[in-house]
Amino acid sequence: MHTVAVLSLKGGVGKTTVALGIASAALRRGTRTLVVDLDPQGNATTSLDPPYTDATLADVLETPTRETLERAIAPSVWSEDVDVLVGTEELELLNDPDADSERLANFSRALDELHRTPLRETPYELVILDCPPSLGRLTKSALVAADSALIVTEPTMYAVAGAHRALEAIEKIRKELNPDLRPIGVLVNKLRVRSYEHQFRIAELRENFGSLVMPTAITDRLAVQQAQGACSPIHEWHSPGAQEIALTFNMVLAKILRSNRAGRHRIAGEDAEGPDWPEGPAPETPEAPDTPAEVSESAG
Repeated sequence: MHTVAVLSLKGGVGKTTVALGIASAALRRGTRTLVVDLDPQGNATTSLDPPYTDATLADVLETPTRETLERAIAPSVWSEDVDVLVGTEELELLNDPDADSERLANFSRALDELHRTPLRETPYELVILDCPPSLGRLTKSALVAADSALIVTEPTMYAVAGAHRALEAIEKIRKELNPDLRPIGVLVNKLRVRSYEHQFRIAELRENFGSLVMPTAITDRLAVQQAQGACSPIHEWHSPGAQEIALTFNMVLAKILRSNRAGRHRIAGEDAEGPDWPEGPAPETPEAPDTPAEVSESAG
């Protein structure tokens, strides 16, 4: 079972879009997946539309037992192969910025329980943690429990600064609480390929993060909002723009599954792998004919 935290310390960059895109790619691949909605806004839960549960992630964080997990996990409307650990607004009450290490470890204990005794006959192969855009107990708990972390950013000045803070947070948790945690990449979302500002920021990201920056980006497409509004996996939304983005998420998922590393939730027998993305500018992605992205000609 590989656990990946999807995070950014700036809001509005599309973390949930990326988390759901990875889950959609996993569904298409046949990888049994659990999506954990740590964001008090609950957008991942809304999009996956599970049936009502009488417990939520808030209960799991306080009481990380199998019984609580069974009450808080439900199948998504997408498929029985994609489950949801249901989020709630009440998570905000638990998002203490100064939580001690004992409380931060509760979520990892819950995942340990899932790893030891799966809820169903087929265990989870992938757990996706959709984190809130803040560095409180929720994001820290995710990083303590995760095997890897994927940083999501927009190609804008403030989002690039947020990516820096996220990488610093990952390194701090790795040193202090989870030595097996590793960043597996920085994924650019909402890219407008003809925007000079966006190309400038991508060059800035590559200068600062090097090979951690993924060579493909998620372009700004209306299809993403359409699929989410319909509670549909992006892989099942049939438009050229959606299929282009689906292919990108396939590549992101492949990188995640190749990056399994020694750790409490690592799939047995798989070798660690370092970043293997090439240096250089991000390749331009052709515009889809049905929903062309808005173009900004600003150079900053």
